[in-house]
Amino acid sequence: MTHSDPLRLSVLDQSPVAEHWTAADAVRNTIDLAKTAERHGYHRYWLAEHHASISIVGVSPEALIGPVALATEHIRVGSGGIMLPHYSPFKVAETFRLLGAMAPGRIDLGLGRAPGSDQRTAYALQRDRSRRIPPDDFPQAVAELLAYLSDSLPEDHPFAPLAKTLPDGTGGSPDPWMLGSSPDSARWAAELGLPYCIADFINAEAHPLAELYRRNFRPSRWAAEPYLMVACWALAGESRAEAEDLALPSQASFAHFLRGTPIRVPGVEKARALLRDHPPGRTMNRRLLLGDAAEVRAQIETVAALYGAQEMMLVNIMHDHSKRRRSYELIAESFKLEMAA
Repeated sequence: MTHSDPLRLSVLDQSPVAEHWTAADAVRNTIDLAKTAERHGYHRYWLAEHHASISIVGVSPEALIGPVALATEHIRVGSGGIMLPHYSPFKVAETFRLLGAMAPGRIDLGLGRAPGSDQRTAYALQRDRSRRIPPDDFPQAVAELLAYLSDSLPEDHPFAPLAKTLPDGTGGSPDPWMLGSSPDSARWAAELGLPYCIADFINAEAHPLAELYRRNFRPSRWAAEPYLMVACWALAGESRAEAEDLALPSQASFAHFLRGTPIRVPGVEKARALLRDHPPGRTMNRRLLLGDAAEVRAQIETVAALYGAQEMMLVNIMHDHSKRRRSYELIAESFKLEMAA
């Protein structure tokens, strides 16, 4: 894909759990939204990893990728992302090669360093609890994982024979990505020659990372040239007023999360009351793209130009699944994405 190609749009799903819903409801909604995204021309559908959150059921992207991939036909499906410090690189390689066998040529392996949780949960996720803070060996773990997928460990490496035991990659290895919102992730993505996804919805001041990535990029077997995707929080309604209302549940849920009193995603009117009675205190630096379809398209294009992104990945959380599905439909229609037959 070149810079003159049309902007690609994709979806990041955190699998939210609304008030009075169950985890089973949230999973059904995830699969339904993936099918909607495919039907309306989105390029890829990623599942997030978050832990110890009652408002998000997406604790295990690798458990959701298979069902989503089998429920769809051509959209790419992947992790946004696998928080590699929690896992063995070999286990991740095995899992994603197996997923690649389920949906040949359609699996993405997005890798991140963040814990996807608070520090207590991160500690609980550790297999070795001999020390409270594990070693920061993320770059080495990524290099080992990529070496398994490419069967490029040195012959004298004790794990070298394991690469040949991975599930047969008939559709090729899963496509690895680096995810992040810090200079470290931009440098790692560039040095390893990986496509890079910047989490603007976490850090709205991350645009300098794009140039850092492009300036230091080294071509590799994974990517011949830099490829940049930006993940943004985006919500479209039939009108701006509706979009502002639909954004209230996630705002109320996030405010409670920051206060240490987590709740499931409330309905619009309950969210309005919660925010009125307990105004948000400290907030994170977050960019919110919202309005009617035309307004959101203009905002998406502005952010894409700011980063020089070839692809935009859109994420949101709502209480009403039908409105959430409609938001993605409206954005797809505004961009005139090609609908699947």
